[in-house]
Amino acid sequence: MWLDGIDGIITGGISIEDFAIVAKTDEPIAKRMLQELAANDIGRFDGNTIEFEDGDKLRATIFALHKGVLIDEIAKHLSWQDFEGLAAKVLEMQDFAIMRNLILIKPRMEIDVVGVKLGVAILIDCKHWKKTTPSALDEIVKKQIERTKHYVASTKGAVAAPVIVTLYQDKISFVNKVPIVPIFQLAAFVDEFYGNLENVKTIEKETQ
Repeated sequence: MWLDGIDGIITGGISIEDFAIVAKTDEPIAKRMLQELAANDIGRFDGNTIEFEDGDKLRATIFALHKGVLIDEIAKHLSWQDFEGLAAKVLEMQDFAIMRNLILIKPRMEIDVVGVKLGVAILIDCKHWKKTTPSALDEIVKKQIERTKHYVASTKGAVAAPVIVTLYQDKISFVNKVPIVPIFQLAAFVDEFYGNLENVKTIEKETQ
């Protein structure tokens, strides 16, 4: 039921009746689900309609995990936008200035999420993979390092750290000092980021 309900969490408003249809349940149970979501800061419920915002779908995913739903099943209900939206929201809640889907040119590159605070940028590449090989992960990290170098070269005074954020990984790991962070541990990672800069790869513009 909770998995079907996740599909009803879309930006904007949805009525109890429509949510019940999506969640494949009756209206009294749908109302209780919506009340429980709102009580956990997922959407704003007025008793008849709930208003959802960007990031609510993935926050509901975390809530479903706490209720014992398996992440492999949950992931089938998430889009790239949901994933990137929560990563950006986590940084925003930590008082970062946020940019999403930043396009760099010459050469053209795209960065999923950029967060800037205290003179250091975190550049996030969101990966929705289930499993990956060490060689594939090495290539993903290499590409994010190249994006970070491009960002620094085109951004005056920038110091930046490349980060990979994943959906399935169960713990933080590092490849060439680049953090591979599960989305569910991103808030804790960001909270401790500035105290651990010596352990994280940072890139700044080379002086001539």
